[in-house]
Amino acid sequence: MIKYLKLVFIIFIFSACSSKQVKVSKSATILIKTPNVKFYDIGFINKFEDYIQIQIYSVGNVILDLKLYKNRVCKSTFKCITNKKFNKEFFHESYKNDFFKKLLEKNDKNIIFRDKEHGILIKIRKK
Repeated sequence: MIKYLKLVFIIFIFSACSSKQVKVSKSATILIKTPNVKFYDIGFINKFEDYIQIQIYSVGNVILDLKLYKNRVCKSTFKCITNKKFNKEFFHESYKNDFFKKLLEKNDKNIIFRDKEHGILIKIRKK
């Protein structure tokens, strides 16, 4: 009986300390080309319950690290901005607030978004 209680206690301790978020991580080749931003390199798209994280690396260094929540985008500097301000800064103010997050949520292996009018090209090839 004591062994059983010890086992239950150990399982309780480890399960209480574990992360509650489900994480799916995919490596990808990511191209983001806008009038204000140009990135083309290998990166990761990590999906959590509350947000999506995109990281782009160049020569082993993180050059872009964003966390996309429902109503805000946080940069690696812990500075968060609204989705509307993010779109205005990175893409174009005419885009829907959740545009980039919805694009990353797609389960397609190859994602291509072109907007010739605003000079925007986004290609994501998941591995």
